Amino acid sequence: MSANDRPLSFGYQFAAGAIAGVSEILVMYPLDVVKTRVQLQTGAATGADAYTGMVDCFSKIIRNEGFSRLYRGIAAPILMEAPKRATKFAANDEWGKIYRNMFGVDKMSQPLSILTGASAGATESFVVVPFELIKIRLQDKASAGKYTGMIDCVRKTIKHEGPLALYNGLESTLWRHITWNAGYFGCIFQVRQLLPKANTKSDQLRNDLVSGTVGGTVGTMLNTPMDVVKSRIQNTTVVPGQARKYNWAWPALATVAKEEGVSALYKGFIPKVLRLGPGGGILLVVFTGVMDFFRDMKYPPAAVAI
Repeated sequence: MSANDRPLSFGYQFAAGAIAGVSEILVMYPLDVVKTRVQLQTGAATGADAYTGMVDCFSKIIRNEGFSRLYRGIAAPILMEAPKRATKFAANDEWGKIYRNMFGVDKMSQPLSILTGASAGATESFVVVPFELIKIRLQDKASAGKYTGMIDCVRKTIKHEGPLALYNGLESTLWRHITWNAGYFGCIFQVRQLLPKANTKSDQLRNDLVSGTVGGTVGTMLNTPMDVVKSRIQNTTVVPGQARKYNWAWPALATVAKEEGVSALYKGFIPKVLRLGPGGGILLVVFTGVMDFFRDMKYPPAAVAI
């Protein structure tokens, strides 16, 4: 059995995923703020609230609101990243075992990697929806002034809209995570097959960075439309007796395309892909590195040699 095949329990995978997720969010969060602002912008935006693109959004946020605004709402995603990313990698591994047993195969294949990733994404969605909703509302300039922070946002959302409002956008979040994880893990499997075999730690680092970055980029290309409508669904306050403009994912896609053009479904794509492309590489590198560290702790060299 090779070093990388030595089994580790769910707890180790969960911890490694949590560490990888927090590492990625600390590096890439400002791009997520910019992505959300651009996605929430409609044709009615004017003046300081109108952004012509990623750079313009960055500059206007810093100039008009201060640099710290780029980290507004980071408490929610930091609290979310540990269970989110931990669930992503742990669920991907567990679903892989289930599907290999179900189909009677010993090793993963490309189709199986896509199916496993999609299943992990669906599992992950149930963990992240409340955190995503709070993050979106704190990042949006128009609604952020209503809240003094994360706890206040949770309290007011529950008070005015009910506790189930924290799960607004669950359906669109499911689609977003299913498509991203299917693309991410499916590409990681394929790219690893195409890259030269890793014989050293530096080779492994290179392969993980390349395959994770490609996977993150492809996943972002697939799921950005669902991310746009998810942001709008979650940023819409529920008013009893009043129909919501954005409610379900597929009708919301049609509404955005009809009113703003198909290109609007890719609003925020550049900051999103700049975050989740390299971010996907960071995730995989840190996750693999931490898992190797855990294996070295659990299986010391002397124990492996016996």
